Amino acid sequence: MVFRHPVLIFITEKHGNYSAYVQMFNSHILSKYTLLLGQEEKSVVQSFTTSVDRKFISLMSLSSDGCIYETLIPIHPSDPDKNQRVVRSLLLKTVVAGNARNGVALTILDQDHIAVLGPPLPASKECLSIWNTKFQTLQISKELPQGTSGQLWYYGENLFMLHGKFLTVIPYKCEVSSLAGALGKLKHSQDPGTHAVSHFVNWEISQGCGLGSQNSEPSKRTLRRRKIEASVQPEVQASKQLLSTIKKDSEKHIEVELRKFLAIKRTPDFHTVIGDIVIGLLGRCKTEPSFYPRNSLMQLIQTHVLSYSLCPGLMEVALEKMDVQMLQLCLQQFPDIPEAVTCACLKIFLSIGDDSLQEIDVNMESVSDYSDAVQDEQMEEQTEILQNGFNPEDDNCDNCDKEFNEKPQDTGEETTSCPIKPKKAALLNAVLRSAYSEAFLLPHLKDIPAQHITLFLQYLYFLYLKCSENATMTLPGTQPPTLNQIMDWICLLLDANFTVVVMIPEAKRLLLSLYKFVKSQICICSELNKIEVSFRELQKLNQEKNNRDLYSIEVLELF
Repeated sequence: MVFRHPVLIFITEKHGNYSAYVQMFNSHILSKYTLLLGQEEKSVVQSFTTSVDRKFISLMSLSSDGCIYETLIPIHPSDPDKNQRVVRSLLLKTVVAGNARNGVALTILDQDHIAVLGPPLPASKECLSIWNTKFQTLQISKELPQGTSGQLWYYGENLFMLHGKFLTVIPYKCEVSSLAGALGKLKHSQDPGTHAVSHFVNWEISQGCGLGSQNSEPSKRTLRRRKIEASVQPEVQASKQLLSTIKKDSEKHIEVELRKFLAIKRTPDFHTVIGDIVIGLLGRCKTEPSFYPRNSLMQLIQTHVLSYSLCPGLMEVALEKMDVQMLQLCLQQFPDIPEAVTCACLKIFLSIGDDSLQEIDVNMESVSDYSDAVQDEQMEEQTEILQNGFNPEDDNCDNCDKEFNEKPQDTGEETTSCPIKPKKAALLNAVLRSAYSEAFLLPHLKDIPAQHITLFLQYLYFLYLKCSENATMTLPGTQPPTLNQIMDWICLLLDANFTVVVMIPEAKRLLLSLYKFVKSQICICSELNKIEVSFRELQKLNQEKNNRDLYSIEVLELF
C-alpha cells in the first residue's frame, strides 16, 4: 500500500537479467526498472520483500550467494514510460548458506529489522533468524528441524510460516534499534526531568581529528567546513584555545579556563568538542604521569554528553588511579561500556576497603536506609541445622505455608542484614544498572576471587529480600536497581562460578537460603495461579449476569 492505494510489485528474469515492475493502480502506471547486479552478476534472486516510506520503495532481495541486497525505487518516477536502471547495494552479507535451494525467504519487520528463513551454514538445518540491519547484528535465531516451504509472513507482530505440516505462528515484537539493544541489554529508561542527549557521534565533524592522527592530511571537505565554522562560530576558537592551554598550563589554570568554556552557549557539535577536550587531557596524562586533572575530568563527565566510544581512555585512567567516584559516574552515564571494563570496575568496588571509602564522595541516590535490618549475629543464632545440606521435611510445598505463618524473627533468611556498607552498595548498584551482554560478560566474571563473588551474592540476595517486602517488588531510592537486574546478576554469578561457590563453606548457607526462597516463591506462584483462575471464572459469571440484564426472553405458556 502506497498512500492508501494498492501497488503491485513483481520481478522477472530473462537470460540472467532481472527487472522490477511497479504497477500503480490509482494512476494505472506500470514502471519498469532494470536491476543492476554489479559484481554479483551470476547470483540468482531467490526471495524478495518490500517496504515503503514517503519517497522510495525499498526492495530487499535474498540472492543465491546468501547475501541480502537493497534497491531503492522512487514512488514517483521522472519518466514512467522509460526503462530505468537502479543499482542494488549490499545490505547484509552471508545471512544464509550459499546455493541454498529450498526453504529460503525473508520479510521486513520494521525499518531496522528483517526476518530470514534458511540454513545459516551449508550442512546445518533451516533456521528462522532476526537481523538488525542498522548495526549488522543477529538478534535471535530458532532452528526448524522439520523444514519449511520457504514461505514467511509478518502481520500484527506475529511471524507466520509453514513448519513441516503445520502453520507455525511465532509472536515477535521489535524493540527500538540502539547499540545497547543490538549488542546487549538496554539500560533503564531515562528518569523524567533529565535532559535527553544523543550519544551517537558524527565523526566527520569531530574537532579532534588531528589529535589522534596528526600525520594524516584533512580532506578538502573538512577544511572547507572548518573555515565556515571559524567564521560563524566564535566558540570554535574558544575550544582551540582551551586545547592549547591543556598542553602546557597547570591543573588549576586548566580548571578555571574549562569553567569559562562550559559557560559558553552550546552548539550542535558540543559533544564532539567535549570529547576532544577529554582526549587532550588524557593525552597529557600519558606523557606526564604526575598530571591528573581529576576536577576537570569530573566537570566534563557531568556535562552528560560523553560516551565510552567518544573517550575510550577515560575509564582506563580512572581504573589505574582507582578513582571509584569517577568510575561510578561513568557507569551511570555511559551507555556503551565494554563488559571487560564493567567487570574491572566490579573487581575494584568489591576489593576496596571500607576505610578507604570513608573519605570518598560517592553518589548515594540508589541506596536507601537499611538500618532496620537485624544484625548478622542474631541471624547466626537462628540458623537451622541441616543434614548434608538438605532437609527432607522441606521437600514438600505444604511446609511453605508453615514457614510463611511463622514470625519474621523465626526465619533466618528474611532477617538478613546488609552485608556491606552503604557507600560500597552505591558503587555496586551502578554496576547492576549498567548495560551488558551475557555472552561477553560471563568470561570476565570467572576471574573474580571467590570471596568477592560470595560477598556480591549475599548483597544481591539481600536486595532480593528487600524487593519482596512490598507489593510493588521495588526498592526505595531515586535510582535503585530493579528486580530483573538483581535476578539477572544472581544468575550470571552462579553460571560463571557455581563450581567454585559450592566448595566455599561460607557460601553454603547462602545457597541453601536461595534454594529455600526460590522454592517458597514457586509455591506462592502456584497459589496465585489458582486464585487467578477463580477470578476469571467469577468474571465470566458476572459477564453472563450483565448480559441477562441487557436482553432477556420471556416465555408465556397458554393453556
